Amino acid sequence: MNPAAPASQQHIVLHHKRQARMARAKSLSHLVPAGMLVTGVVGVLTKAEPLTPLLVVEFVVGAAYLVLLLRELRHLRHDPHHHERVAWLELAAAGIAALEGYHIWHRHHEAELGGAPARIHVLPYLYALIAAIYVWLAFNSQRLQQRRFLHLHEDGFTGRLHPFSRRFDYRWEELTGVEPVGAAELLVRHRDGRERRLSFDQMHEGATLREQVLAHAIANRLMKSEE
Repeated sequence: MNPAAPASQQHIVLHHKRQARMARAKSLSHLVPAGMLVTGVVGVLTKAEPLTPLLVVEFVVGAAYLVLLLRELRHLRHDPHHHERVAWLELAAAGIAALEGYHIWHRHHEAELGGAPARIHVLPYLYALIAAIYVWLAFNSQRLQQRRFLHLHEDGFTGRLHPFSRRFDYRWEELTGVEPVGAAELLVRHRDGRERRLSFDQMHEGATLREQVLAHAIANRLMKSEE
C-alpha cells in the first residue's frame, strides 16, 4: 500500500504489517484438500477403487484447484495484499472436500447395503464442515479485509485497526489536538480532557498512515504545522 497525499475525503484499506506472512500461512491450509485429492488419485492408481464418474468429477475439480493454487501463490509473490471479490481457490477447495466427503459416505453406504454392519462415520461430516468453512472464506475474505480501514473526511477521521474491533470516530469539534507519539502512534486529545493513544504500529506502512492523519489535522487547522 502506498497512501496518496492527504485529501478532504480519503478512504484507505489497511493491511497488517505481517499480511504477507499470514497469507502464506493461510495457503498452507490448502494442504488439506490437496491431501484429499492425492488420496483419491492413489486409490485409483493402486486399483483399490474403480474410476467412477464421481471420481472423474473430483479429478476435474482437483485439476482446476491446482491451477488456482499456483495462481494464488503467484499473486502472493507479487502482491501479498491481493484480494478478489470471490476467492475461487477456496471454492475449489470446498468442492474437493464436499466431493470427497460424499465419496466416502457413498462407499460406506454401498457397503452397508451389501450387508456390512451399520456404523456412524465421522469423516464425511468432517469433510462437509471443512467445505462449509472454505465456502464462507470464499465469499467473506475480501469483506473481512475491508473492515480494517482509515477514512479521512472533512469532519475528522474514522477507522478500524482490527476486523473484529469497534471502529474509532474522531470529530474535529470534539478535539483540541492530535500529536505524534513514538514511531507510528497518535495522542488524541478531547475537549473534555480525555486522551487516547491510537497506534498504527501493527499496520503496513504505519508511520506513513500516522503522518497522513497529522497532515489531515493540519489541513483542518487542528494543529499548527512547524515552520
